[in-house]
Amino acid sequence: MAFENPSRERIKVILEQAGNIAVVGLSDSTDRTSHMVASAMQDRGYRIIPVNPNAAEILGEKCYARLTDIPEQVDIVNVFRRSDQVLAIAEQAVEVKARVFWLQQGIVNEEAAKLCQDNGIEVIMDRCIKVEEAITKPVRN
Repeated sequence: MAFENPSRERIKVILEQAGNIAVVGLSDSTDRTSHMVASAMQDRGYRIIPVNPNAAEILGEKCYARLTDIPEQVDIVNVFRRSDQVLAIAEQAVEVKARVFWLQQGIVNEEAAKLCQDNGIEVIMDRCIKVEEAITKPVRN
């Protein structure tokens, strides 16, 4: 059976309930898409946790080399990596018991999606979290 993203209504609920968003592949370069999207989500009240082994801090937050290095619960794992690099990240998402595994626009990996779903993690693929947040307009507390 082919993968289907959750409904927009479900995405709205996911975003309403999310606090921490670990951004894998977050660049410290302000002209990169990952930085612009993460900055916008931070401005909207989400806590951004950068995952980048080549930086100490991005957007005023401590960087971690891997998801498994993050010492707190991760609500959403937002991935800015090539599709062929996603499975290893999905394995880490399962290990940290993330709630949602979100692949940015243009990123699809069916094997990673199945692994996450088989472990109770909701999956969203090939969608921009910033765009979905703007469309669904979640009510955040």
